[in-house]
Amino acid sequence: MKNQIEYIKTWMIKGDHDLGTAKVTYIHIPEYLDTVTFHCQQAIEKYLKAYLIYLSIQFKYTHDLVYLLSRISQKDNDFETYYDSLSEIQGYAVEVRYPEETVYLSNKKVERAIDIAKQVRDEVLSKMDISVDYNEIIDK
Repeated sequence: MKNQIEYIKTWMIKGDHDLGTAKVTYIHIPEYLDTVTFHCQQAIEKYLKAYLIYLSIQFKYTHDLVYLLSRISQKDNDFETYYDSLSEIQGYAVEVRYPEETVYLSNKKVERAIDIAKQVRDEVLSKMDISVDYNEIIDK
């Protein structure tokens, strides 16, 4: 189990890198809203995958947050409250990355994406009862 916990922590740490990148970018280059939301989506994706590994639920490697959430919901109904917010954030994985797609991002939407990523992180960690240190920039 120790090796599995260490493996799960690597997923959480990678998610923290994405969330930290989102937060630092938002603080220092606030006009890069697309980059911020992309990294929030990436962080959530990694946090959900860490929890799936913890639950021993197999999953396909995908950016689809709703799919990942549906896999989790088979064993843990507490995450069902995230469906609406994650379906919105899911679009930040691809649509914001290319100039052909127009996605209107406001500061409010970006701050919401950051908050949701932090909420998912906290929820996942509390469910797994493990701790992973992260840079305090995430909370600023």
